[in-house]
Amino acid sequence: MNRLLWYLIAGTKGGVNRARIIKCLQERPYNANQIAEKLNLDYKTVRHHIKVLEDNNIIVSSGDKYGTLYFLSSDMENNLDVFEEIWNSIKD
Repeated sequence: MNRLLWYLIAGTKGGVNRARIIKCLQERPYNANQIAEKLNLDYKTVRHHIKVLEDNNIIVSSGDKYGTLYFLSSDMENNLDVFEEIWNSIKD
């Protein structure tokens, strides 16, 4: 998980937005539209990053269509210390 998080967040162009989505989901579950509004991002951009995060088991979803809520996966919750280390290194 350590290497995967470094790659997805620090090693790719969209990493900062993916990290912002993870930070957002640490607070509570949100749907894609709520994330877009909260982070002031385009809905399609958020959907792209959600797909990347879901495909890599960083987040999981519950529900369907518009009402789908996103949560941090158990693996992600168990590695929040690694995420915080990466977040602190890129946010400056």
